[in-house]
Amino acid sequence: MASGDRPTFGDSATSSHPEVQAQLDRLLALGMGGDVLGLDRVSELCARLGNPQDRLPPVFHVAGTNGKGSTIAFLRAALEAGGSKVHVFTSPHLVRFNERIRLAGKLIDDDALATLLEEVIDAADGMKVSFFEATTAAAFLAFSRTPADACLVEVGLGGRLDATNIVSPVVTGIAALGMDHMHFLGDNLAAIAGEKAGIAKPGVPMVTMRHPAEVDATIVAHATETATPLVRKGCDWWVEENGDGLRYRDRKGELDLPSPALPGRHQAANLGLATAMLRHQDAVSAYDIAAGARAARWPARMQRLKDGPLTQGIDAPIILDGAHNPEAASALAQSIDGPIVLLAGILKNRDYPAMFEAFRGKVTRFAGLPVPGHDDHDTKDLCAAANEILGLPGSYPTGRVEQALDWLRDKPPAPGETVLVMGSLYLAGEILWLNEELPD
Repeated sequence: MASGDRPTFGDSATSSHPEVQAQLDRLLALGMGGDVLGLDRVSELCARLGNPQDRLPPVFHVAGTNGKGSTIAFLRAALEAGGSKVHVFTSPHLVRFNERIRLAGKLIDDDALATLLEEVIDAADGMKVSFFEATTAAAFLAFSRTPADACLVEVGLGGRLDATNIVSPVVTGIAALGMDHMHFLGDNLAAIAGEKAGIAKPGVPMVTMRHPAEVDATIVAHATETATPLVRKGCDWWVEENGDGLRYRDRKGELDLPSPALPGRHQAANLGLATAMLRHQDAVSAYDIAAGARAARWPARMQRLKDGPLTQGIDAPIILDGAHNPEAASALAQSIDGPIVLLAGILKNRDYPAMFEAFRGKVTRFAGLPVPGHDDHDTKDLCAAANEILGLPGSYPTGRVEQALDWLRDKPPAPGETVLVMGSLYLAGEILWLNEELPD
């Protein structure tokens, strides 16, 4: 059905390019699997590489639980619309490892990636570094060697102890917060906010969303302690609907903006965050926020799937989203009008009952999906929860994604129904691969 690299995720990746695959195999053999926080290892590795993090174009550093990737998509689109060349480091990849490293506007090619990974892994000789730490070092090394006007860096996990937090940014941003990775970041939003705010740097503006009082207090305290100028939504910047578009305002003035190209009501806030970050830094002046709002693209975020090998023959809109926590599920549910046929695959460490609660009263049918190659919730358990929470006793526990699409062909969605596939970015990558929609 699909060709090219079959997607693998987290501490894993495969490539059809033999030299890249050889280096990915070496990367996996470095010795530290899973999520590992701390700056000592990545700092030592980068020191062995000549500290490339100190030779980057102006860095925009973005943390958050939900929306950080979308914020970076708006930043990239606005900067490129203004004529700037932009490096981008994001994670995870959906289908190909190359998606993590975008050099001056284009995904890194296989030959360059193979050489880059070889250099980084050679430098790590005798060290135990994680997959993400080595990947971060590789991205910084690539960025330091290729001219660009700006560098957009997405935090991997948390902020304070994330491997990306060795950069010296010109502005930082914190997107929406939610309950995620609690075993690393804390079991309440204030604790999680404290970890995210750890990307703050003295004298460097930090732009944030609107948060509950106790969360806001944590961020304000950290900003005060680190002498970080804070730019808060609702205090220092605002964005609201204005006719067919949006109106953004801050102390520098007002902007009328088009509705964002990325679908979903929550994207207005992400566009606002990107706008505030651009307007509260002085290092890069070549950007066009309005053109960027219209041009931004970010796969697996309310992405409408094309008529491809996986989806052919289904006469209904099929929306793919990587939402994997209750806050993201709630934003998604609020952005889809009308009845939903829900297909979901969810990892074991995710709160799927809370995710399902967001869709109460909106779902007509449900199918549970596996997340290939990962420790996921049994599809029968997902269906039992769909029965209990959503009132759907006829839910379908599948063994493969393709079975759920066959189910839709056998029992077509009713007119006006939207098919939503959600629960994991890892699952989203599998679906994009099967439907031959590779991110570029």
